[in-house]
This record gives sequence, C-alpha cells and structure tokens, in this order.
Amino acid sequence: PSEPTLVLRLKFLNDTERLARVRPGDTVGALKRTYFPGQEQQVRLIYQGQLLRDDTQSLAGLHLGHLSVLHCHLSPPSVTPTAPGTPGPRSPAPAALGVGSLALPLFVLLLALLWYLQLQHRHVFTATATTCLAGLTLLVTFVAFAMYRR
Repeated sequence: PSEPTLVLRLKFLNDTERLARVRPGDTVGALKRTYFPGQEQQVRLIYQGQLLRDDTQSLAGLHLGHLSVLHCHLSPPSVTPTAPGTPGPRSPAPAALGVGSLALPLFVLLLALLWYLQLQHRHVFTATATTCLAGLTLLVTFVAFAMYRR
C-alpha cells in the first residue's frame, strides 16, 4: 500500500500561500528540494514558532496534519566575492515604483505650489504661515539630501 499524502500550506511573508503535497515519511530537506529547487540554502521553514533546522527530520516527526501551515522565509542569496578580472554579478533590476518613492517628489511639488501661491497672493499668507512654509521647505530639503546622498 502506498503512503498517504498530506497537503501542507506554505505561507510566505507577503501573505501568499502555496499548497504542497508531501508524504509523512518525507524529510524537511526533501520538501525544500521539491518546492524550492536551487534555493534550499536560502529558505527557512517555521512550524508552530520553531525554525526547522534539521533537514533530515521527517515530516511525520513534526506531527504535521492535513493543511498544516509552514511559514516560509526566503532570504536573498549571499554574494560571493569575485576574483579581479572576472565579471561580477549583474546589477539587480530597479525596484518597483512604490508610494514611498513618490512621497518626496510629491512633497516638493506641494511646496512649489505653496510658494507660488505665497508669491502671487501675499495678502492671504501671514508672517507665521510664511515662516512655517520656509521651515517646512528647509526640512524637506534636508530629507531629500539625506535620502539621495547614499
């Protein structure tokens, strides 16, 4: 008779899930090799708050049930130094454009609009409002230089 299969839920940090069909006799290492080929060293599996370090441990020994959740953490591959004269790894693709990367340009645009309005409609802006606008402009300038200095 064939060994029964279990279905495990592999849950990632970004809340995506993947189903894995395994046998209770399979090991943690076999699970990594099957579902994370080439990334066995980068994947960390966590079950009930415990990091599964031993790749030779069987899944039956963990008392996994049908649809048990294994949390998965994939760390980036380690960079190995290259010898001089050999081409290094290609630079990574640019990161996706997110809200955080748009925040500073939007603040600058908002400040530019406020300064335009201050110059065109001086009678609306009090001395306190103009001083606050100047202080905010200085703060955003320092933040911009700190972010893009790297």
